[in-house]
Amino acid sequence: MEAERLINSELGSPNRLVDSSTESIIPASPGRRLRSLDTFRGLSLVVMVFVNYGGGRYWFFKHESWNGLTVADLVFPWFVFIMGTSIALSVSGAVCRGIKRSHLLWKICWRSVQLFIIGVFIINPNYCQGPLSWDSLRIPGVLQRLAFTYLVLAVLDDVWWYHVHDVLLYWPAWLCVIALETLWLCLTFLLPVPGCPSGYLGPGGIGDFGQYPNCTGGAAGHIDRWLLGERHIYQTPSSRVVYMTSVPFDPEGVLGSINSVVMGFLGLQAGKILLHYRDQPRQIMTRFLVWSLSYVTTLSCFAFVFLLVLFYMVDVKRWWSGAPFFYPGMNSILVYVGHEVFEDYFPFRWKMANSQSHAEHLTQNLLATSIWVLISYILYRKKIFWKI
Repeated sequence: MEAERLINSELGSPNRLVDSSTESIIPASPGRRLRSLDTFRGLSLVVMVFVNYGGGRYWFFKHESWNGLTVADLVFPWFVFIMGTSIALSVSGAVCRGIKRSHLLWKICWRSVQLFIIGVFIINPNYCQGPLSWDSLRIPGVLQRLAFTYLVLAVLDDVWWYHVHDVLLYWPAWLCVIALETLWLCLTFLLPVPGCPSGYLGPGGIGDFGQYPNCTGGAAGHIDRWLLGERHIYQTPSSRVVYMTSVPFDPEGVLGSINSVVMGFLGLQAGKILLHYRDQPRQIMTRFLVWSLSYVTTLSCFAFVFLLVLFYMVDVKRWWSGAPFFYPGMNSILVYVGHEVFEDYFPFRWKMANSQSHAEHLTQNLLATSIWVLISYILYRKKIFWKI
């Protein structure tokens, strides 16, 4: 009865037209989108593209080799966070349209498989030279982790979709996420790793005075090498340069995917807040801020605060349309895949006169990033969107 009440009143009946004069900020129908979410997604994606193209060779646009936090380290977790928020709204919209749960589950699984396969092709660029070789095929990657995270979050939300009342009534999904995080803690700090101390989180190599040279990543690295094999994970991590490590380590490995699920789940809760308090923007912003102060996890705190600011500026006050970041946010898969595939081609890269010049690197990287923003704008105007 509660589910029927939500569908037919708060979420809107699938057969009922909504008068634009009384339309709420949070769209109940699939025809409208929350513009701040696409802006947030697009901004994260644009920064990600800029970072992947070199970030002007500035240190704060480079990923930390091991410990620390830079601007470059924020964008992927933010992308995961906003994916969780989008899942909450899209599943709610699917329910409004009367889509059967079995069909929704099938779409979730199929999309996850597609993301995973695309990711495998992107991180193994030698596919252009013939069939992929299993001997050195790298399995983990960015899109693969997104695929796994999307699958877990969407299944959780699909199974308990009717609990849109924020946190308290969403407790079964919370129990699942707490169980996953408990598993991560136990494996990370209690799993015996040959030749390494329990709970080791260091880079190995010459780190920690060279005491544990073959312990890169601790349990996370050990699980990847045992489960996937040394030849199927990242062979040249940045720790190899800084800490002179000799063992492969994958930053998108199996164990770390659990934390991606937790990060995405916090984004999913942001979506639940948006759904439940759709006509009360002050309540939405207050709860975003309260969650951020309560959860000391740094990245999700930043994401909640940043989404709060964008929601207020773009959807509540409408001071800003979200442009130009809104456009790549509407075509995120195409922009991400495209910038990876064409990274080494003109006009995204060319031979520099002075490879030590920050100005020349910055010009090249900004131009390459701007081209993808322009491409996404043209596709938006032509209503071309690549969705899987």
